Amino acid sequence: MKTKKLLFYLLATLLAGCIPVMSLHPLYTDKDLIFEEKLLGTWVDDSNDTTWEFQLVANEPDNASEFKHPDKPEKAYKLIFSNNDGKTKGLFFTHLVKLENKFFMDVFPSQLPYMPRDPNEGWIYNMYFLVPVHTFIKIDSIEPQLKMRFTDDDEMEKLLKEDPNAVKYELVNDRLILTASTKELQAFVLKYADDSRVFTDEIVLNRKKTQDPNDPNNTDPNEG
Repeated sequence: MKTKKLLFYLLATLLAGCIPVMSLHPLYTDKDLIFEEKLLGTWVDDSNDTTWEFQLVANEPDNASEFKHPDKPEKAYKLIFSNNDGKTKGLFFTHLVKLENKFFMDVFPSQLPYMPRDPNEGWIYNMYFLVPVHTFIKIDSIEPQLKMRFTDDDEMEKLLKEDPNAVKYELVNDRLILTASTKELQAFVLKYADDSRVFTDEIVLNRKKTQDPNDPNNTDPNEG
């Protein structure tokens, strides 16, 4: 258990330095989902050498072992976290959600951290998700940079102390878990979309550059 807690807080350090708020229910219904091709590809967080790779779940073969979305919707993304060592550290389903004129991500684990690998060896990013719950990210822009804001349970607790009725929740082992319905969650995030107690400081990802093999500037300086 000590190892799990260590990895849990290590992940908090890697992902914007905060522990995200978890929800029992998703932020979306089918009518709220959108697809944005610009999100596909690999993005780099230069501040901690983390890469975020977005792929389409709909393109995943039916016999794929690591991504088995229960409905396999066309608008679902799979999100793969990797570190600069190139090893996969987290596997998730992601849905892009449009509520009025604002955009959010709903992130949900594709695997629990102890399935099928030992958490000490495998997907430490899934350590947040010892139970299958959702977390939310506010999207400020996708291009030319992917700009996002995470939730932070410490900041959220400040809000809930001031207004305990802002959203339904429970404290489980000192962890904040939202229990509000999808409809209630949507009203909540729209009301507090620009409140730093709900969505914290912005992080910025840059699209990973790919080398064009036909570009003469990409020749190996050691050749010749």
